[in-house]
Amino acid sequence: MQNIKTSFIKSTFNRFSNYVAKATGTPTAFLLALIIVFAWATSGRFFHYSEGWQMVINTGTTIITFLMIFIIQQSQNKDTTAIHLKLNELIAANKDASNRLLSSEDLTAEELEVIRQFYKSISEKCSNKESVYTKRSLDEAAPKIAKREFPQEIIS
Repeated sequence: MQNIKTSFIKSTFNRFSNYVAKATGTPTAFLLALIIVFAWATSGRFFHYSEGWQMVINTGTTIITFLMIFIIQQSQNKDTTAIHLKLNELIAANKDASNRLLSSEDLTAEELEVIRQFYKSISEKCSNKESVYTKRSLDEAAPKIAKREFPQEIIS
């Protein structure tokens, strides 16, 4: 029973966040927000620019911002997962690609930096002496990762 309830809540929130993210990312939504702010600003003289008048816009924007953080994060998490899956499919489908990168999102920042430095060194080697078609493997960077030999700028 609990799983059905949790699943329902997750799917409902997912549908809701997709709808809101798409709706708020339109020129119409921006124009509506601009009209609301303009209406609020012009109504100030009728309310004598009181504290209550100021609180309306402050409270409204704070609540909307707070709620939008969760909706945007949900949308971002889903998009990031989809991109990871697509990249994983490309890596897995290419026989010359290193499958070690399939779950690179789970690596530490230091491990990612070692791999970045490895690919940077490949780029430099190719531009200096080697052909751009020279194959390199991530396995060449594996000993550094295993020994935790990180570049000095990471350690300090």
